[in-house]
Amino acid sequence: MSLHTQVAIELCTTIDDNGQMEYNKIQQNGFLYKKGSLDVLTFEEMADDNSVIKNLITIQSDRVNIKRSGNVTMNQQFQERQTTENVLKHPYGSIHMETFTQSILYSPLKTREDGSLHIAYTVKLNGQEERQHKIDVTIKEEDMT
Repeated sequence: MSLHTQVAIELCTTIDDNGQMEYNKIQQNGFLYKKGSLDVLTFEEMADDNSVIKNLITIQSDRVNIKRSGNVTMNQQFQERQTTENVLKHPYGSIHMETFTQSILYSPLKTREDGSLHIAYTVKLNGQEERQHKIDVTIKEEDMT
């Protein structure tokens, strides 16, 4: 596996809003870059209005950063047992997000073994009641044959 690998990414988010469950799944091809103890996933997704949103997920041993740019912008930081804040900007306005990360579990992509990233956290949007969130990412090496 090179320092930059073409990968298939499946990103599933689960939101539990007092028992009201919301699920989202994105499946995209992208790239995985490795530099020392840092792994970076990049991929693009198509928004509902057909604009492109670029995603950059930076993974370190004790923290994860998800940066989105395009019609939707955010820079969400995850650090275990820490509260972080950011602002989600989209065409309809800005939302203040307060994120408390409960756990981060990362298994890097290996030859013939998928990688995975699991983040459990709570989010308060504009100071409202917090909701339980989960992100599950599966990273598969693309077969280039």
